[in-house]
Order: sequence, then structure tokens, then C-alpha cells
Amino acid sequence: MWKKCLEILQDNLDTEQFNAWFAPIVAVSYDDDKLTLKLPSQYFVQQIEQNFFQLFSAVLRRVYGQSVKLFYTYNIIEDTPSSSVTIEHENTSTKLTSPLFKQQQQVANPFAPVEMDDIDPQLNPRYTFENYCGSMSNKLAVSVGKAIAEDPNCKTFNPMFVFGPTGVGKTHLIQAIGIKIKELRPRTRVLYTTSRIFELQYTTAVKKNKVNDFISFYQSIDVLILDDIQELAGKQATQNAFFHIFNHLHQNQKQLIMSSDCRPSDMDGMVPRLISRFKWGMTVELYKPDYELRRGVLKMKASQDGLSLDDEVIDFIAQNVTESVRDLEGIVVALLAHATMLNQDINLELARSVVGNTVNVNKKQMSFELITETVSRFYNIDEELIYGKSRKREISDARQLVMFLTKKNTQMSSTNIGQKLNRDHATVLHACKQIEQRLSIEKKFRHEVEMIENELR
Repeated sequence: MWKKCLEILQDNLDTEQFNAWFAPIVAVSYDDDKLTLKLPSQYFVQQIEQNFFQLFSAVLRRVYGQSVKLFYTYNIIEDTPSSSVTIEHENTSTKLTSPLFKQQQQVANPFAPVEMDDIDPQLNPRYTFENYCGSMSNKLAVSVGKAIAEDPNCKTFNPMFVFGPTGVGKTHLIQAIGIKIKELRPRTRVLYTTSRIFELQYTTAVKKNKVNDFISFYQSIDVLILDDIQELAGKQATQNAFFHIFNHLHQNQKQLIMSSDCRPSDMDGMVPRLISRFKWGMTVELYKPDYELRRGVLKMKASQDGLSLDDEVIDFIAQNVTESVRDLEGIVVALLAHATMLNQDINLELARSVVGNTVNVNKKQMSFELITETVSRFYNIDEELIYGKSRKREISDARQLVMFLTKKNTQMSSTNIGQKLNRDHATVLHACKQIEQRLSIEKKFRHEVEMIENELR
């Protein structure tokens, strides 16, 4: 009977959706109209309930009958049967009934009496590592985050300080760390909060003369995740309170994770003793999404929304929407609205219209400066080093690539290119020859150059 359900689902879903969400499900038992299905994780349950349950429930009733009752079973800790839980579908989002995410949606209250093993982590269950696209622009940050989540004894990266411009995935990443910790170690006291909420809670504590209770609550946390730490700038009293909380948690081997829109050394209005502590562990930057990441985000978001996008459409969006992951997700939502509400075919013309409402799609003017900026960002190199005299391999290679791409894509002469970099025309010609040789024999380098050229276009 379950095989029959899978056949019907496969006929009604895209191959990627079926293979991702339904093929891994196993029917455990069926007795007295009670059907129990084993899923790989709680995340699968949430995805089925939120995105596919209308179709799924119709298929189950057709095969098993109208009175069928559905139960999900999964391991809270992967590959650990002793952590198995079973929950019944009750026509509500499993996000509300999950053992990891309580129904309470209010901000965690530091003044309310609470047992040490009972705390709402304030995590968004959609912000998981499974939902987080990776590329060279965020590879280091993701690797550090997973190391923290998977190894409770790993304190090398404590605190973890993530910074980058808006819309690059900082909030998603730091919450994914918290969710993974709760999956692997459910009794760990994890709390995610924003600096704005933290400051409001502190102000309330001062008014109620309960600052000690406020600090004691936060000192009881095992993993504290604080978003937008730069918003504490200029609020010296709140910073002093956080300083004591930080010291206590760090000294007791508790993990601190913070995000900001700038690196610690660029923070204005933050007391020096806090800035120095932010630098104790691992400071990692999230860059603007590169071409590979933008394509990955578009494919994942489209798949989650049940939307089919041609490669031509994906390429066009990825080439023109370059600043923010949020912009990319918004484009997919807009395309979905046109497809479902207006019954329009999703083609390049529609994509051009939707993208035009979000960003300027006029072709960029190819220039030496644009090429230098793009190459520097791709290889995570300070742009000023390209113009300098450093002979380090990674800088020298990037400088040669700038010469090659400028010669290939602009009308500048070898002499003019050399003058931009304080080199002569012979150096430019040598650089172009070196790059051409590498392109002919180095597959990985050839792929990198293709990605940079796509970025430039």
C-alpha cells in the first residue's frame, strides 16, 4: 500500500522533489487505521507538513481509506534509535508540536521563573544547514559553524563572530548552528536573540530593579547566539551588562556566537574591552553571494516552492541579482505569484520583467576597475594588494588574471593596463601568456575564470 502511495506521489511531483522528500520515507506499520511512517529527521516532517501535505493527505486517504490516522517517527539524534520520538499529525504545523520548538512564540522572558532544562531557543526551524546553500563565498563560515555544532568540546572558535553586509545569510547561519546543536544535544540550553531585544530586556530589568535576575538568566545559557551586535553601539550600560555575561559564559566554556554588519575593529561606539573579547575566537566574513551561490539559492528556493525554472531563467537572474540572497528569494516568490495567480508561463521575458522591478538590469560597463574589484572579491584579496608590489603567489596570480581579463574584455592597450598597475607593457603580455597556458591545462582554474566572467557579465 505504501508503494502505491509512492507511485502516485511520483506521478504528481517533480523528480527532484520526490527524491528529496518522499523516497527516503519508510512505512513502519499499519494497524487499526494507524499508519506510522519513519522519516530521516524532524526537518523532513516540517517540510512535508508545510509544503506537501494537501497532496500527501489526499494520496493517503485514497490508498488507506478516509479513516487513516498518520503518525511520524524520527530520531532526534541522527543514527541513535534511543532518541526516537513519534508524533501524530493533527492538521497543524509540526513546528508547533515539535519537541525542540515549543508552541510559545513570545520573546524569552528572563524574569519569569523557568526550569534549567526548559527554555525556548527562539530559533526559526526553517534556518537549517540543509537549507543553507554553500559556495566559496561562505565556505569557511559554514565549516566553522558545523565544527561548533557537532563537537561540544570544540572551543577553538569561541566566540564565533560573523560579519558581512545585509542579506548574505548571517542570521540563517548562526541559527543553523543552534538548531544543529539542539538536534544533537536536545538538553543544551540554546538561546537566539537580537541585540535590540537584549537591550529592551535590560532596560526593563533596570526599571524593575531586576538587573541581577537578568544577568543570572543569561549566565545560565549554554549557547548564546546574539544577532546584530552592532546595535549595542553607544549603549554603554547595556554593553557593561553584556561584558559580565560574556566573561562568565566564556570562562565557563559556554559558546558565544555573534553577528554584525562590520568587523570588530570597525565598530564605533563599542567599548574597547568588548571589542578585544570579540577577537578572542574566530572572526569570519560572509561575502556577497558569488555566482555559484546565487544559482544554488535560486534552485533550492524554486524546488521548495514547487517551481520549475529553466537554466536560461536561472542564469539571467543569477547574473543580474548580485547583492543579496533575500533579493533572490524575493524574485522566486514574485515568479511563483505570476505563475499561480496570473497563470503565466515562467520564461526569460517574465524573469526580465520581475527582475527589472528589483534591480537595474542595464549591462555593466566593463572596465579595469570593475574587473579588479570582481577578481579581488572572488579570491578574497584586498583590492589594494593588486596594485601593490607583493609577489605572494595568490596575489601575483590574481594580478595576472586582472591583466588578462582587462586585455580580453576592454579596449585598453597593454601599455595602459600596465600603467594602472605600475608595470610595463611587457609584464602585461607575459601575464596574459601565463594565464592562457594555465587555462589550457588547469580545469579548476578554468572553472574559476568562467565564474568570474559570468559575474562580470
